[in-house]
Amino acid sequence: MHVLSCLHGFSTKESSRRVPAWHPQPSPYTASVYNAWLCTFRCNNISPLKGTHNHPLFSTQPLMCRPLVIRLSFTSCVWGTVSLPLLGLTTCVFISSVFHFEDSTGTHCQVPNYLPSISASISLSPECHIWRFCIGLHSAPRFLVAFTYFKFYKTRFASRFPESSLSCLNLAFSISENFGLLLLTYVSSSETYLVHKEGFVLFIISSLIYMLITCRLWKVIKKYSLSPEDAKSYHWKVRFLLLFISFCAFAVYFYWKHNMYCEPGSYTFFALFEYLVVFSNMAFHLTAVWDFKSREVMVISSSEDKDF
Repeated sequence: MHVLSCLHGFSTKESSRRVPAWHPQPSPYTASVYNAWLCTFRCNNISPLKGTHNHPLFSTQPLMCRPLVIRLSFTSCVWGTVSLPLLGLTTCVFISSVFHFEDSTGTHCQVPNYLPSISASISLSPECHIWRFCIGLHSAPRFLVAFTYFKFYKTRFASRFPESSLSCLNLAFSISENFGLLLLTYVSSSETYLVHKEGFVLFIISSLIYMLITCRLWKVIKKYSLSPEDAKSYHWKVRFLLLFISFCAFAVYFYWKHNMYCEPGSYTFFALFEYLVVFSNMAFHLTAVWDFKSREVMVISSSEDKDF
């Protein structure tokens, strides 16, 4: 089966965008995706968007019709992907705070703390199993979104420097961020602390660089776009980036203060800002609902019939 992230026609709002001189022509991949979309409508006897199939940028010969297995909006895919770690984190923190309070808030300083850190919350049982299930389930769509952004940026910046190179770096750090999250998830702090710590550092650094590159690319996109959603997406990306950096700075400060002076409550503030770091990261990724609002995720069968 094949998974496609395809453009669901050209809306009036999209067609009114001012296209810059360096904007490239659609690639053969884009044309084939469009043909697959058009073929899906024809196979199901549904009329496509008026005027779309006559667009001169696409081939007029559709692909062989293939059975459609799954079809959902990209917005639903993004919401589901972000909701999984959010649900997993809140569930783990709640269970740790209610049922494993002493184990999850205790540190080497032996001072009162009132919130468990994320590492402590996801290292206990059954919290670790809940967290691993949610992160494992959300990781595959994360890779799909990363490659969708990469295709989008390569189409926009095919012949533009340095944006074309930044698109490749953006993909690399997006994958690195996901791998860091998987590493800190499946190697808990109670099992191998050093590996868990390296996974957490990899996740934070990759997230920061990924956000910086993304904001740089969307600054250029906003400059040449008349769409209010592109401007909204860029402004919210910048806001969430600034929040992410601020929360990281506060988390590092209170972590240092806790280890240096063992003050009561310092680790609680560290845990609080650690939550906010993750929430701001999730919110940044959620801006994809504006970037790909008109796209759909389609899973089609590789052949119409199979005989067994």
